[in-house]
Amino acid sequence: MDIVIAPNPVLREKAEPCEHIDKSIKRLAHQMARAMYDNNGCGLAAPQVGILKRLVVVDCSEGEEENPIYLVDPVVVETSGEPETDGEGCLSFPGITVPITRKPFAKVEYYDLNGVKRTIEGDGLLGRCLQHECDHLDGRTLFEACAPMDRIKAMKDYREALAAGAKPGDTEIPQE
Repeated sequence: MDIVIAPNPVLREKAEPCEHIDKSIKRLAHQMARAMYDNNGCGLAAPQVGILKRLVVVDCSEGEEENPIYLVDPVVVETSGEPETDGEGCLSFPGITVPITRKPFAKVEYYDLNGVKRTIEGDGLLGRCLQHECDHLDGRTLFEACAPMDRIKAMKDYREALAAGAKPGDTEIPQE
């Protein structure tokens, strides 16, 4: 499964809800997790693999053990805390890290792969990751999430990173 790279227009489209959680959605979720791990990511949304479904996988756990969380039709229902600016990378924007300001805490309602409605809460990296991946479901990328002056720099840096051969999982320009 390949990661869609910007400026592919699918990244700017709004994803559709998952009608049913069937074998195809479960298979897609597991394939997305594998692609996320293979590219050293901590989150991946279905539009990033070219599929306009509201499906996300995240794993912000520490350590070597894989612990994916699959979120079907996730909705951010709350964010809170004093906004913090931190660098965010994205598998669909290889080779760059962009300063993004977000509230540190996020609460998300979703369905698991068994169709059970759940809630996940997280702050720090998990809170940021949940917000970032849910942004993808609405066609919002790093470039839309950052401040205007940061966007100009990020777009220049991104062109340079692509020219240098950046691949998904790279958070800076590859060195020769």
